[in-house]
Amino acid sequence: MAGADDDIRDAVEDQLTFDPDVDTAQSDITVKSVNGEVALDGTVSSYPQYLAAEAAARRVTGVRSLRNQLEVVLPPGDYRDDHTLTTTANDALALNHAVRVSVEAAAANGCITLTGTVRDGSARTAAGLLVAGLTGVRGVKNNIEVRADADEPRSW
Repeated sequence: MAGADDDIRDAVEDQLTFDPDVDTAQSDITVKSVNGEVALDGTVSSYPQYLAAEAAARRVTGVRSLRNQLEVVLPPGDYRDDHTLTTTANDALALNHAVRVSVEAAAANGCITLTGTVRDGSARTAAGLLVAGLTGVRGVKNNIEVRADADEPRSW
């Protein structure tokens, strides 16, 4: 089985190297594979890279499960305090027409937690992706509920 694990590990490493959204020059990622269970360890310099590394690993044939244990270590110029992150995230949500007024963000240690309700999964996903790309974000916890009785979207 070691040969298959080596092949999977090599394939994941190749995906990470060739994925344009993963900056391998600014990251330190170690890949381990045992019986198709893959673990990503190390650091990346942004939350979008964290997500891209996870997606790249999942694309590899033979990966049965994935443990993404990467840590986001921001470059000094990208750090934002939690108050600034909270304000920035809520401003971005308020300006985005795909997200309902009832969605709110709060930051703690660089991780944004989203709460509120939306009518469908695409609005929930849109909110998560919107805040994930903000400078200074080290993680996103999407606790938005999907409910048919959620407020209608804003009309502009």
